[in-house]
Order: sequence, then C-alpha cells, then structure tokens
Amino acid sequence: MKKLEKITTQEENFAKWYTDVIQNGDLMAYGSSKGSIIFKPLSFGIWDNIRLILDKEFKRIGVKNVNLPLLIPESLLNKEKNHIDGFNPELATVTEVGGKKLTEKFFIRPTSEVLFGDFFKNEIESYNDLPLIYNQWVNVLRWEKTTNPFLRTREFLWQEGHTIHSTQEEAETLTKKMLDIYTSFVEEYLAIPVVKGQKTEHEKFAGATYTYTIEAMMKDKKALQTGTSHYLGQNFTKAFNITFKNKENKLENPYGTSWGVSTRLLGALIMTHGDDRGIIIPPKIAPTKVDIIELFAAKDSRVSEVASQISMLLDNEFISNEIDKSNKNAGFKAANSEIHGTPLRIEIGPRDLDNDVVTFVRRDTLEKHQVPISNVLQMTKKLLDDIQNNLFNQAKLRLINSIKIAYNYDEFKQIINSGYWAITKFCGDSILEDEIKKDTGATSRCMPFNLDIKIQSDNCFYSNKKTDKIVIFAKSY
Repeated sequence: MKKLEKITTQEENFAKWYTDVIQNGDLMAYGSSKGSIIFKPLSFGIWDNIRLILDKEFKRIGVKNVNLPLLIPESLLNKEKNHIDGFNPELATVTEVGGKKLTEKFFIRPTSEVLFGDFFKNEIESYNDLPLIYNQWVNVLRWEKTTNPFLRTREFLWQEGHTIHSTQEEAETLTKKMLDIYTSFVEEYLAIPVVKGQKTEHEKFAGATYTYTIEAMMKDKKALQTGTSHYLGQNFTKAFNITFKNKENKLENPYGTSWGVSTRLLGALIMTHGDDRGIIIPPKIAPTKVDIIELFAAKDSRVSEVASQISMLLDNEFISNEIDKSNKNAGFKAANSEIHGTPLRIEIGPRDLDNDVVTFVRRDTLEKHQVPISNVLQMTKKLLDDIQNNLFNQAKLRLINSIKIAYNYDEFKQIINSGYWAITKFCGDSILEDEIKKDTGATSRCMPFNLDIKIQSDNCFYSNKKTDKIVIFAKSY
C-alpha cells in the first residue's frame, strides 16, 4: 500500500479536493495523451456495476446491444448539418495512414447518430420491421479544450442508445421511458437525487427536436448533467433517406430517439457524497461493500480465523468484501478503507474477540458499533441499507434547500453568486441565455418536470415578457 497523501478540504478548495481524492482513492491515473485518463480497478469496477445494472434494465424493455465502427467518413457526417455544426470544434480527424494522404477524411466518433442512420436505412422495409431499439457500450472522443477527470475528458466511456419507430407517439414514449429509467437508476443505486426536465432550445442536443435531461447537484452546489434522452423526430431519418412502407403501403420516414449516460456518473458520485476523508461509494454500486480489517493478527491467530469466517459468511450472501491482512498499523488501515470509499468496515482485534464482538464502522457517518459475532450478517445488511438511504436523503435535503426563486435579474444574480440554483420564469430566448451566461456564468439546466415550486409571476425575470416557461439556471460542470 502506498503512503496516503494529505487531502485538501472541500471548504478550502473544492476543485483541488476532487483531484486529491480521486488520485489518493486509486480511481484513476492520467493517460499519456493530454485529457485522457486510465480507469483503475476501483473506478472501472463502479462503471462495470453501472453497466451491468443498466444493461439489465434496458433488456427488460427490449433493447438489443450492437457495436458500430469507430470511424465516420466525412461524407456521412455532412448529411446532418445541425449535428456536425454542434460537434465541429471537438472532432478529431484521421487524414493519412502509413504516411499517405487519404482521399476522404475520417472522424473518430464523438457520438454515433450518423452511423446508426446509415445502418438503419438498410435494415427496414416495412412497418413490420419496426421498431429497432439498439444500444452500444463504447468509447467516444471529443477534443475538449478544458478537461477534468471523469467529468470532461477527451475520451470517455458511455452507452448510447439509438432507435427508430413507425410512429411519433411510440418514439416520444420511449424518449420519456429512458429518462425514467435513468432517473430511477441514479436515485436508487447512486443515491443521487435529480431534477428531471427538458432542455431549452439553446441547450438541446444538436440535431434533436427536443432533449430531456436529469440534473444533479454536487456538494459545491454546481449542477451536473447526469443523463439525457433525445427525441430526434424525423431529422436524421430524412437526412439519411431512411424510409419504410406504412400500413397504407406508402413510404414514410420513421421517427428516432437517442439516449445515453457516461463515466461522468463517476464524477457525480464522488462530488455528491465524498467528504474530507475521501470518496464515499453507495453500497448498491460499490465493487467492495465491506472491508474486513485484521488488527494484531500476528499476536492472535483468532483474528485471521474470524476474518475468514466473516468473509465466507458475506460471500455466501453475495456481499462483496475484502480482507486487509497487511502489517500496517490500525490507523493506516482505517484511513485506507475510508479514502477508497468502502461503505462499511469491520475491525477485528483480540480485545473485541475476548468479548465475542467485532467493531463496525460506517463510512458515511463514521459511527462505530460493537456487534456480536453471531449477529454480523444481520447487522451488515441493515447498515448497508441505512448507509444507502442516508446518502440519498442527505443529498436530497441539500438539493431542496439550494433551489431559490428569482423574480428579477437582481435576485437572480444574488442567488447565483451565493452558489445556489435559481428557478424562475424565462422566455427561452437563446440570445438572452448567452447574455446571462456571459454576465453570471450560469446556464439553463432544464425546464423541470418534478419540482413542486410555485412562482407567483407571469413575466420573464430577464426580459419581462409574458411567459409560462419555468427554467432552472445554475453554474455547472
């Protein structure tokens, strides 16, 4: 085990705290190319659990996995102008191979709408072939100017779902259903409460008719987009000349959707739950749920025996665990478990064994419990449930208490400058959104669906025009 370095406190410098905990917590290392990272076993273990759980949910509603190529020919990308304009600054281009110039440029995929569009057009003939509901778990590349591990890296991992349907209603229903799946997953497994809503015209996905989003609040009260679901309408199917014969035997363009979450969820998890001792991983998503710490095992053989017995007991109940058999001191072992965010640790030492007990320590509250050895399994299950619920409830309270109503621009600026989210009536003008962002650093996050907040005004807080649109603004990652 390496020496644990001092962690900057969240209050002192939240950005530095974030970097300190992900490096000390063995989550990542910087890659050899700027803006890239290496996922270490702990972070990839979390992502693997995310993938396994979500993939099961997807398949439950009929999603099938596929895998499309990495490279997009320039001629293909140019077929959807709004789409390429949205990604143009971030496109990485392949122009030569083996020292020879290519006759056509190829782009490393920033997303795969155009690849799926080209694929779909050869897959359908009639309404009987629809819907096609596909997903892929892949890496993508966007040449970001400013990077931050997990939150914004040039290469990242994600799932991207792409579907086409015979009717608008069916496509719109799936768009909403995927948002609900993301919401349930992020709240239930990652213990992160979210605000569901629709992006403004200014913030919607390039090429979409509209975009749904889930927005989460980090401990520094900045917003983080944690998942999106896009209704594409016929934008891509018309651009790629995808047609099918409907029930009247007439050619029609189908209706599309796309949706995805990425390894940005790891950043969300860290910044929602972490503290000055390190990360805190919610039990339902943790690769290791319990650390079993041996204390003074060299002096008393009972310690290792009981540790192995408890480990086997937990294994039989599919509760993942690891035994720390190292000869490090007790303080180091405890700190090492805490910085890696393991939800629960069980300390086993000779003095406790004399009384037929072991010590449980919760990662979220650091509370200690003396537990009879005979009651270890029952207490483990109870505390893991308690930790999961407590992490969610703490984050939910923070979210609720940090959304403030703004009736005018002065109130808005005061709310944003104080680090809160502003909910307000806004006319939705894209030019005004740019002005607001330039002046305050805040962007529109969504027009929320699931917030019961009454705003006693019929006018836009910025332009004073009549509007019924309610929009949340915040500084964000």
